[in-house]
Amino acid sequence: MLHSNGGPAVTDSELETRHRSSSLWLAEFEGSLAPRAPLADDLDCDVAIVGAGFTGLWTAYYLKTLQPDLRVVVLEREIVGYGPSGRNGGWAIGGLSGAPSAYGCSHGDAHVARALQATHDAIDEIGAVVEREQIDCGFIKAGALTLATSGPQWQRLQARQAAAEVAGPQAPDGHLLSIAETELMVSAPGLRGGRFTPHAARFDPARLARGLADACERHGVTIHELTAASAIEPGRVRTAAGAAVRAESVIRATESYTTQLRGNRLSYLPLYSLMIATEPLREQVWQALGWQDGLLIDDRHHLFFYAQRTPDGRIAIGGRGAPYRLRAPIDEGNERNEQVRARLLATLRRTFPAAAGVEITHHWGGPLAAPRDWSMGVSFDRASGLGAAGGYTGHGVAAANISGATLADLILRRDSDLVTLPWVGHRSRRWEPEPLRFLASRAIVATLGAADRHEDATDRRARRVRLLAPFLPPAH
Repeated sequence: MLHSNGGPAVTDSELETRHRSSSLWLAEFEGSLAPRAPLADDLDCDVAIVGAGFTGLWTAYYLKTLQPDLRVVVLEREIVGYGPSGRNGGWAIGGLSGAPSAYGCSHGDAHVARALQATHDAIDEIGAVVEREQIDCGFIKAGALTLATSGPQWQRLQARQAAAEVAGPQAPDGHLLSIAETELMVSAPGLRGGRFTPHAARFDPARLARGLADACERHGVTIHELTAASAIEPGRVRTAAGAAVRAESVIRATESYTTQLRGNRLSYLPLYSLMIATEPLREQVWQALGWQDGLLIDDRHHLFFYAQRTPDGRIAIGGRGAPYRLRAPIDEGNERNEQVRARLLATLRRTFPAAAGVEITHHWGGPLAAPRDWSMGVSFDRASGLGAAGGYTGHGVAAANISGATLADLILRRDSDLVTLPWVGHRSRRWEPEPLRFLASRAIVATLGAADRHEDATDRRARRVRLLAPFLPPAH
């Protein structure tokens, strides 16, 4: 078959092999990955959505469930679940994407409390749709545990708790744990304490993405895969194969891939997050770890890890630190990095020693979109009919659900609480031109890595991180 982005002809089996190799989640997906039909001819609809990741799919889902007679078409360059929505860590967790100040708010502002509550509500909303649409994705809301294994990490956890209590004084989003309380949730060496939030759920991202796409189709959404958009314009989406979709509303839901669209190269900093996964662990190992099913675990290193106990009994663990290449910021060649793999393997062995000798079966990665102010945005211009959402900085599962519901309300002119949240209408300034953006990304990773090594060795806070404060995201 001819790849619709104009690339070389490939067979169906070659295409499936490529797609399955992109993550543990697609590799283990039991259903078919045969692509839906590409767009062959021009067509008219009410809403055209570019991108079948979580943002695009949630937008389509809410549009059709709110107004069933609406004609909604989704265009996807690859297949549903191939991008970051199907490769991520399988974390649905509450919390702001960005700093309150970026949205013109202060930590104690009522707008911040509303926004924070919206992210908590999104976890339950995802779970409700999973149950209603019978999406088999291993969704369990068991919360998330953040570990501190050094004095500086414990200080950052305490600061995180203090900020949470200011942001949501009536209902903070989590609480600190003593060493003994943390050890009741997981057995890890060197603990100084922890922090638990109940607003988090584990799931299989590829199964959620593909299950959501199936639900969209049951509600009447049309999805065309292997259909690359070459231009997104008011009233029209042009595709690389020549066909076009005409629509009153056009939504760009391309997240990090936005940087590949003409005129948008500096909209985001494309950062890579990489993961490894173990073989399924024996029950004796899980008992030794004391890790309950569904609990998500991360830590407070600057280059922090995030991990889940997968539905089939593996540890899937990921982290930042993978560089992009100057000439190819988003490229499949960036999706595996041996240095990051080695760091993740060392983290696995150090944090979960009962699993130190298990086999690593999968290694993969994907790009995420970091705006210049590290803060998400949702926009819809009624005059032109153009809308967009993104910039989730790697915390996009809950944010994409909120964005999709918000875009649906904006398109349908619904006066909901969602359309008044702080990120609606927020626009981040562009990143510095290359090679400054590239150098900044390398400096961020190098500085954070050096800071972690210093803190682990001395148990004293690394001051060097302050040097890059203008480029760094707010503390997670």
